[in-house]
Amino acid sequence: MSHADLLALFMHFASLSPLAIGGALGTSPEMHRYLVEERGWLSHTQFVDAIALAQAAPGPNILFVTLLGWEAARGAGALLASVGILLPSSLVCLYGNRLQAAHRDSRLVRAIRQGLSPIAIGLTLAAGWIIAVANDTDWKLALLTVAAAVFFLFSRRNPLWLMGAGAIAGALGLV
Repeated sequence: MSHADLLALFMHFASLSPLAIGGALGTSPEMHRYLVEERGWLSHTQFVDAIALAQAAPGPNILFVTLLGWEAARGAGALLASVGILLPSSLVCLYGNRLQAAHRDSRLVRAIRQGLSPIAIGLTLAAGWIIAVANDTDWKLALLTVAAAVFFLFSRRNPLWLMGAGAIAGALGLV
């Protein structure tokens, strides 16, 4: 990968950073479009596997960005993708928290706080859609996705039960 490509990788992740409202996973559809469809640096399978591995590993779920960078350009890619996604949003949080603390009761601060919630929910749903559509390659997997969505919408049970059920279904060869 050339220096120009590394700079493009850094700049793309830096541009996504302020949009990662509710977490970097919400920007994964755009990461997928850029890394897989536009640049061809990763295959779809590599992309989805990086997210799955980072979600299964202990630690922050933003680790998937580091794995995406690694898959695209090894060590330099991992470093640049991680710094790119973390630095801008960290600076926004630093200065935003200072502003919010100074103007806690202003209408603007309340409006921003209320407006960011639906954006975070929408970005998270878009990320889930990208992952689900790509992995539902037969009716059994599609049914499992629908069952998981219904479980999350209507149940207050711990999601570990659902993960356990999925593991058992996979071990038995049902999916």
